[in-house]
Amino acid sequence: MLTSDDRIAILLHEGTQGSRGKTGLSLLRYSELPIVAVIDHECAGGSLPEITGIERQVPIVASVAAALAYQPTALVIGIAPSGGALPDAWWQEVKQAVAAGLSVVNGLHTLMATDPELATLVHPNRWIWDLRCEPAGLTVGSGQARLLPCLRVLTVGTDMSVGKMSTSLELNRVSLRRGLKSRFLATGQTGLMLGHDGIPLDAVRIDFAAGAVEQIVMRYGADHDILHIEGQGSFINPASTATLPLMRGSQPTHLILVHRAGQTQIQSFPHVTIPPLPKVIDLYETVATAGGAFAPARVAGIALNTFHLSPTEAQQAIEQTAEETGLPCTDPIRFGAEPLLEAIFKG
Repeated sequence: MLTSDDRIAILLHEGTQGSRGKTGLSLLRYSELPIVAVIDHECAGGSLPEITGIERQVPIVASVAAALAYQPTALVIGIAPSGGALPDAWWQEVKQAVAAGLSVVNGLHTLMATDPELATLVHPNRWIWDLRCEPAGLTVGSGQARLLPCLRVLTVGTDMSVGKMSTSLELNRVSLRRGLKSRFLATGQTGLMLGHDGIPLDAVRIDFAAGAVEQIVMRYGADHDILHIEGQGSFINPASTATLPLMRGSQPTHLILVHRAGQTQIQSFPHVTIPPLPKVIDLYETVATAGGAFAPARVAGIALNTFHLSPTEAQQAIEQTAEETGLPCTDPIRFGAEPLLEAIFKG
């Protein structure tokens, strides 16, 4: 529902410097739409490139009221607060934005379009877009995506929020540069906000999750060379249930394992230790194949998240990971995704 005429303000309180701001930061990195303000009371007045490493000159302001000076037309909820609901003070800012004539793009589980108080404030020709709504007409999965002629590349992770979406976007970018008929398929709210087709997988009932993935893959697979399916969750994270339906629905031909350099425990559950990467690779390949019930899907390479490391440390971590796994490894954001795409086409 966003168009090239929209001017975006991103609500990113306490998320500019942390993992809770993944949605907003991804929009800042990848969106081609005009972003006129970032709203974060913790970082107001700071330099976005210095704080995030994203080379985009956008002012950081303390409130929605301050953002209105930059004439936004839409407020995007770019944070994921604990529990999935905005604190009351931030909710009041959303109401202020709607009352001021802004549309709202909402990726939270808490729906806004049906809120009676907000509904009375929406201006004519403005809207509230709740992304986490289950698509209509879903069926159960059937495994038919394995019959498609295209390559199907699924990103999988050692944890949540390690860079699966960014890796898939970077792979799609280099695929298009090579002249391939390539498409990124979104499975979360951020990819949908960026304008890609897809599904909000975590809003789909579990019985229909694999079918929902299969439906979007079948929509594009017959007339594309390669599909890059955005990964979600992790087999190793005890709170995650998204990876298996992604595997079953997309019937991937290749997997890319995404890992944060140096991470040894699940962030939200530090009592859960991440196994050595060769064991993680075996896990994903074994489950993808299901003992031979499905076609083999090998891990073709490692996408290493090195954002927290210096360039020298990042290169050392990449070399160590490549040696440990015997697979090509790169940080696709810092150094490009070409080595991963080369590995995919090697077989």
